[in-house]
Amino acid sequence: MKALFDISGKVALVTGGSSGIGKMIATGFAAGGAKTYIASRKLHVCEEVAEELSKVGTCIPLQADLSTHAGIVALADRMKALEPKLDVLVNNSGAAWGAPFDEFPEAGWDKVYAMNVKAPFFLIQQLRAALKAAASAERPSKVINIASINGLTVPDMDTYSYSSSKAALIHLTRVLAKALAKDHIRVNAIAPGPFPSKMMAETIEKTRDKILARVPANRLGEPEDAAGVAIFLASRASDYVHGAVIPMDGGSSTTV
Repeated sequence: MKALFDISGKVALVTGGSSGIGKMIATGFAAGGAKTYIASRKLHVCEEVAEELSKVGTCIPLQADLSTHAGIVALADRMKALEPKLDVLVNNSGAAWGAPFDEFPEAGWDKVYAMNVKAPFFLIQQLRAALKAAASAERPSKVINIASINGLTVPDMDTYSYSSSKAALIHLTRVLAKALAKDHIRVNAIAPGPFPSKMMAETIEKTRDKILARVPANRLGEPEDAAGVAIFLASRASDYVHGAVIPMDGGSSTTV
């Protein structure tokens, strides 16, 4: 029982791992003994965060632009050259866009869906062999898609493409769970609520009291919250969890 949540020795890749929830998860993985790769568009930022996380564990930075198919393939090829087997893939990179309904542009759909739906799909596709190589019936490999509570509930903000893209990612998680089960690859999703992050900073600053009023836990998410759920999904403890979506929102989805 003591080893249920042990992730030591695993190889993990966290996209968008240099900030926000991605960094929280990567920190937990590195501290837990996993060899953790973090990928982001800005290499110098990624390198700074990797140096910071290397104080608690093993963290390696990789540059990646997941907004294009070529960038996705390049990251996958780099990972496969470094690690023929991949135990855990966390699809955390994403984009958001907000604009009034009558002014919402086509670019706000194209960018958000490319990052939030297409990129996770094609990165899983490209890394399927590495995930399969690390997996067995007794010890499956893990894919963790970072969705959003806005994919399960209707937000107050004008984030039409973002919220619908996260709903699409949640359903894609279930579809891929069925498709990849034969490869012993578990596919699950986390739906975070309000966490302090670069993406949420302005919203939290402007509407903090309103946000907290809808969170029964009466606080924002903390790094340990994100790390804890991700470690559960990366560890033996979740080997029988497949195609699931875990709300990580302090109960805010129960107030809608």
